[in-house]
Amino acid sequence: MFLGKILVVDDESEIRSLLKEILSEEGYEVEVATNAEHARKLRIDYSPELILLDIWMPDIDGITLLKEWVNDSHSTCSIVMISGHGTIETAVDATRLGAFDYVEKPLSLAKLLRTVQRALEFNRKQLGANKLRNISSKPIGHSPLIKKLRLQLSDFATRVAPVVLVGESNTGRESFARFLHDNSARAEGPFISVVASILREIDLEVLLLGQGSALGLLEKSCDGTLFLNELGDLPPAAQRILFGVLSTGEFSRLGETQKRPFTARVLSSAVPGVMLQEESTGKIKEQLCVRHDLLTLLNTLIVIVPPLRAHPEDVSALLSEYIDFLVENQRVPFRRFSVAAQNRLRHYPWPGNLQELRSLVHRLLLQTGQEEISLDEVDQQLVRQIPLSATFLDRDLLSLPLREAREHFERAYLKQQLLLCHGKVTQLAKRVKMERTHLYRKLRTLGISFRVSEEDKL
Repeated sequence: MFLGKILVVDDESEIRSLLKEILSEEGYEVEVATNAEHARKLRIDYSPELILLDIWMPDIDGITLLKEWVNDSHSTCSIVMISGHGTIETAVDATRLGAFDYVEKPLSLAKLLRTVQRALEFNRKQLGANKLRNISSKPIGHSPLIKKLRLQLSDFATRVAPVVLVGESNTGRESFARFLHDNSARAEGPFISVVASILREIDLEVLLLGQGSALGLLEKSCDGTLFLNELGDLPPAAQRILFGVLSTGEFSRLGETQKRPFTARVLSSAVPGVMLQEESTGKIKEQLCVRHDLLTLLNTLIVIVPPLRAHPEDVSALLSEYIDFLVENQRVPFRRFSVAAQNRLRHYPWPGNLQELRSLVHRLLLQTGQEEISLDEVDQQLVRQIPLSATFLDRDLLSLPLREAREHFERAYLKQQLLLCHGKVTQLAKRVKMERTHLYRKLRTLGISFRVSEEDKL
């Protein structure tokens, strides 16, 4: 039984032979390399899922190879270091640089096999997650909106200026950023994605700038692409660092004075209406905002990514894409959506956008039933996943009985209109063209709180 492809890199012939014999008997396919040059060639030609890499070799040490391969954006394998006497500390440091784990000489058979199994499982999970995330890196569909988006992304991929992708969460903004990278002159360089909200939880200066021998995210992205995921979540300290780097085109590792050039293209995502800091007063309108001077450097080019509800005619194409991927890569049974089910999904508002659609498809494929997914199955899933607290704009009113749907609409409509009228029912009656007594009764029936002003009493 074939369990995976492993490359062993070690200058000691006894270790190479031992590892090949042990792992081959367990069901793994194994190739061996005697030095760094041989290892580099086999890594490309053999495409291993896991590399067992010796730390100490006479020509080029394993740490140098580790740094080289970890920073390769096209790397698709895990790396486990082989540590000899006196290199345990180095092996521990290697895990911080990106190695999955390490095994010590003399080798323990039980630990070796356990580490190999865990490393391969981790690698396959990562590959599956990356495939699912990038399944639609190129916008899928034939609607005018998606055709325009494809053309714009293809055009911007040839530029070097920063790009902001503006759209709701889960509309595919990171996937489209990867499409820009993969179709640019920087495609061979790294693609480094930074989730902005994480920067609040760790030492962001070390993470961004690096320290000592540790590379920061800015340095790792050089000659490639740096993607800032959700500008609105960037804390002020991170914004100050980024503004300084982008303004000067250079940075220094923490604790150093040496200037290093920043050569990455910066792409970022933001939700519509990200609030800016008021330059005149310095007041912040919301808890998190984007500095105007930083945004000016980032939004040279802007891509508007539409929500799924804006191009419902593409739902069928997306369903086919996700079904094909899941059947091929997740080993789920093949099922197809009936015409009625597809029509139903085209009229659903998709508050969770593409992520919600992917999750729905996955759940339905895992259910036992006929090959054709029925309208009833779809309705059951849609009703289950909409929170009762959702507004009528986010709720799927088509899944509700007429009376309940009408009540949801009237309640949301009158609440908003009452706010616009500053809580005055008399003004509300004029605005919505209802008789005041009837309006009072309607507000009470719908459970909407209101106050009776002096004007209302007249």
